[in-house]
Amino acid sequence: MSKRIGLGIIGLGAMGTELLEAAARHHDFKVMLCADVNETAVARERGKYPDIDFTTEPGAVVAAENLDVVYIATPPRFHAAYAMAAMRGGKAVFCEKPLAVDLAEGQAMAELARATGVVTAVNFALADRHATLEIERALGVGELGNVGGVEIRLAFPQWPRAFQADASWLSGREEGGFVREVFSHFAYLTDRLIGELEPVFVSLDFPRSEKTSEISAFGLFRAGDVPVRVFGQAGLAVPESYEWTVSGSSRSYRLHDWGDLQVSDGKTWQDVALKGERGSEYTRLSAFARAIRGEPRTNLADFAAGLRVQRAVEAFHAKAN
Repeated sequence: MSKRIGLGIIGLGAMGTELLEAAARHHDFKVMLCADVNETAVARERGKYPDIDFTTEPGAVVAAENLDVVYIATPPRFHAAYAMAAMRGGKAVFCEKPLAVDLAEGQAMAELARATGVVTAVNFALADRHATLEIERALGVGELGNVGGVEIRLAFPQWPRAFQADASWLSGREEGGFVREVFSHFAYLTDRLIGELEPVFVSLDFPRSEKTSEISAFGLFRAGDVPVRVFGQAGLAVPESYEWTVSGSSRSYRLHDWGDLQVSDGKTWQDVALKGERGSEYTRLSAFARAIRGEPRTNLADFAAGLRVQRAVEAFHAKAN
């Protein structure tokens, strides 16, 4: 496939518009049709991209015969229906996380991807971060020694975060919350670098008087022999923070703020000077294009990986229910 890849987008919220901006300037893709049920969102983006067709009917993107790929950035409860319809039509699918909320739907998505053989990916932000690749390199050559633990710490003074204020579903219990929206990225990172997560103990706390998403999360998982501890809180007067730490007998690494990296030999944390591109929607689109064209797949999570992450995420909610 040497021609530009025809791309359709469903969902024009924060992530959909970010990927649209990257795809519109990408040499491998031609954005042809975008959809959102919100007429205001459609009008806003149509004004920015007059050469792209827009619609308020998401089904039109799935049905379009001139598209090679569908990118899905809707609330999670719609992922399965759109993704499975696209795969049945022979289209590759690039999907926002989490893969789904319902585990049966996630399983069906992964099984259909395997059966059809179409290229699929879940858009985990840490998949091609230069910090991720450096930790992966160090683990591969044994620089950490024996890995003794992973710790994930997340804190949000405001939830949803300011840039997601228009996404009301993020504050609800049915498909929102920081465990699904943010922990999923770090669950993927752990799954990829250390191993599949198996829950030992998980707990969510919710506001007593509101039907909103969780305000705290605590979890203990195991990735093989490695314990993985999860701490998260929202709505408290603490700075917003994101930390993933892997501790080894010789060296430990701490990834924070979505891409900054520090290393320790047991004394102090030292900043790591990272090389190469940081990783972004643009670079993940490049990797997706290579996979579509049959080149070796690198630094992308397929639907099978997305399902493993979904199981870890939904373990919290299964316990809460």
